[in-house]
Amino acid sequence: MVEDILLDDLKSVIMEASALMPEQISANLSIETKERNSLVTDIDKGIEAYLVDKLGKLLPKAGFIAEEGTADHRGEEYNWIIDPLDGTTNFIHGIPAFCISVGLQKKGEIVLGAIFEFGRNSYFHAIKGGGSYKDGVSISVSKTEVIDDSLLATGFPYYDFSLIDQYMMAFTDFMKMSRGIRRLGSAALDMVYVACGKFEGFFEYSLHPWDVAAGIILVEEAGGRVTDFRGGNDFLFGREMLASNRLIHEDMLKLIRPHF
Repeated sequence: MVEDILLDDLKSVIMEASALMPEQISANLSIETKERNSLVTDIDKGIEAYLVDKLGKLLPKAGFIAEEGTADHRGEEYNWIIDPLDGTTNFIHGIPAFCISVGLQKKGEIVLGAIFEFGRNSYFHAIKGGGSYKDGVSISVSKTEVIDDSLLATGFPYYDFSLIDQYMMAFTDFMKMSRGIRRLGSAALDMVYVACGKFEGFFEYSLHPWDVAAGIILVEEAGGRVTDFRGGNDFLFGREMLASNRLIHEDMLKLIRPHF
């Protein structure tokens, strides 16, 4: 398959793009506000431009869905879905929780995904039917069977507060039922940590496809499950997601469905 052939080249492109990240944040870093609390830097734009150029050469007929709009044409069969720097606010504030996230969509399905985590210098990838890996070593979701023993992750809304009341009620229920809730500030890394078995589950609304595309296949190929808040499949473009180790998924849905 085309996806298998792309594996090594995709890693090379992402690692080359990661080298564009400066070792220290410059005082002259250009920061723009796209909308309230949604920030972009010249580093985001530079990494995205590099990825679009190189990935466009790897798969010339593919389209792009990219956060910063470097390219936005859609392909008939393949589309690269790119977040050049998921966790930009963390990056700006010197918090080491940000990553490059690249997913490949084929006829509406994510078939390949890769995430490079800057803070731990770790490369994650997954391919449809081929498993999930961290630095070449197979990873899998946790075997925890109940929410009571689970560590969960979420993302707080930062500009879309249309469902904040429902979200806070769901957050309260999960907080009472679980071992704890973490907020990393990067949906892509939240999903990586579900795939690795560090978190048992993750939920968030107001998401974009570039936030989650690579994470979807990483979780699924690691043995987990991904749905929207109703248990359906509208999670890539539906702006809401629940990802888990599969074992606690139905219980998580029972908690979140009444609020959404």
